Amino acid sequence: MTKQPLSGKKIAILVTDAFEQIELTSPRDALHAAGATTEIVSLKPGAIQGLNHIDKADTFEVDKTVQDAQVGDYAGLLIPGGAVNPDALRMDERAMALVREFYDTGKPIAAICHGPWVLSETGISQGLRMTSWPSLKHELTLSGATWVDEPCVTDKGVVTSRNPDDLPAFNKKIVEEYAEGDHSSRRK
Repeated sequence: MTKQPLSGKKIAILVTDAFEQIELTSPRDALHAAGATTEIVSLKPGAIQGLNHIDKADTFEVDKTVQDAQVGDYAGLLIPGGAVNPDALRMDERAMALVREFYDTGKPIAAICHGPWVLSETGISQGLRMTSWPSLKHELTLSGATWVDEPCVTDKGVVTSRNPDDLPAFNKKIVEEYAEGDHSSRRK
C-alpha cells in the first residue's frame, strides 16, 4: 500500500485563463497521488483555458470562484504560471486578498514560473528567498525577495520554482510542505 501523506487534505489551485497547462496538471497529479483532493479556484465560473506555451491546450472547469472560496476549506494553495495567468490574477483584489489570507493563516503556498508575481503583488515576497521565471528576478528583488536561480526554493512554507523543467523537484517539495501543514510559527 502506498503512503498517502496528503490524505484528507484539499488544495486550492488559483488560476485563470492562459495558464501554462503542465504547471497545473503535473502538480495536481502529484497531489492526487499523495492522497489530496484539489479544487480549481478562479475569477469567474465556467471553464478556463490552458496553454502549451502560446498554443491553446485544454479547458478546465472551475470548482469555485475567488468570491466563494474560503481559506479554511484548504490545506494549501498552488499558483501555476504562464505569463498571462498571474498577471490577470494580480489585477483582482479578491484574488489577492485570498492569497494574502492563505499566507497570514500559515498555509503553505506554492508558485511556479510566473506564479510568484502574485506573491510580489501581495507583499508576501518581502524577506523571502525565492526563484521564478528569470524575467521576474527584478520585480521580486524590488519587492524585497532574495532571488536565486535554483530549480526549487522553499522559505517559510512558500515553495517557488522556475519552469516546467523543474516540476519533478517542485512536485516533491509541495507534497512535503502541504503534509507539514501550518507554517505560522515560521512566518513571524
